[in-house]
This record gives sequence, C-alpha cells and structure tokens, in this order.
Amino acid sequence: MYESILFPTDGSDGAAAALEHAVDHARQYGATLHVLFVADTEAVHTGMVGEEHDEVPRSEMVGEEHRQEQPSGLVNEGHEGAGAAVEHGEEVVGEATDAIGDDVAVETAVVTGTPYERILDYADEHGVDLVVMGTHGRTGLDRYLLGSVTEKVVRTADVPVLTVRMTE
Repeated sequence: MYESILFPTDGSDGAAAALEHAVDHARQYGATLHVLFVADTEAVHTGMVGEEHDEVPRSEMVGEEHRQEQPSGLVNEGHEGAGAAVEHGEEVVGEATDAIGDDVAVETAVVTGTPYERILDYADEHGVDLVVMGTHGRTGLDRYLLGSVTEKVVRTADVPVLTVRMTE
C-alpha cells in the first residue's frame, strides 16, 4: 500500500513520537522512509533600512539595533543563521536515521524554505504515499497565533497525512 513514506522532522519531542509510527509503517509495508528537515527561511530576518533625511525617520521595518549600525539598503542578518540551521538539520536527520535501524531503507534530505511548502514539494517530487508528522497538540489561541506546519500540510497535501500527537 505504501512504498514511500515521508517523515518531516524538526528534532522536537513531537517529531520523535511520530518517528516510531513512521518506522513501524515503513517496516510493515517494506517502504522507503524519507527523513526530511526544512531549515525555515521565514525565521531569517530580512528587512529594509531606510535612509535618514532631515525630517524623515528611518524605516520602521527593522529593529532598533540596526538603526545605528547599518547603511541604507537590504539587511539580511540571517545569512549566517541559515547555515547554522542547515547544520542543525543535518544533525537532526542523522539522529533520526540512527534511531531507525538497518532494516528500513532510508533516504535523507535537508532543504531550506518555508517548511510546509517544502514538505509538500518534497512529497510531490519523490512520489511519497504517506506523510507521518508529529503535532504539539496546541489548541485555541496558541494554535491560531503560532500556526502549525502540520496543520497546513494536513489541509493541503495530496496524500494521506498521519499525525501523531505528542503526549506528556
């Protein structure tokens, strides 16, 4: 039934809970398990610093810390942070792969972008039959304010998505 299963992970406890289910399904169906980490480029701060004129204040698009130090133009303080996020992703994927064992075929990837979009792109590009994801189980205002990668994937994926709620 399933030949290719995608396990997107962020290294959280919720993802760890979902890994067991992903591995069980891969074993049961003899499927390849794809372990994916998305380095979130939305978390990288990019903005414009406006020029100072006699009566025109600098742009309000960046924090106070940039106003005295940066010339006019584009500020991307996340360039170094993106590299660190990719490095962290490689560690997370490595830890997940170590936990899987040798009896499951595994493919790994670390990509950058908007997490839910890249998860959906990866699923399409690799012919994934099932996505297995963890969820933190937030409800109400927390879920609304924080958003949920898992929820966006569930709502927009073309394949089944198995969600595993993190237990305390």
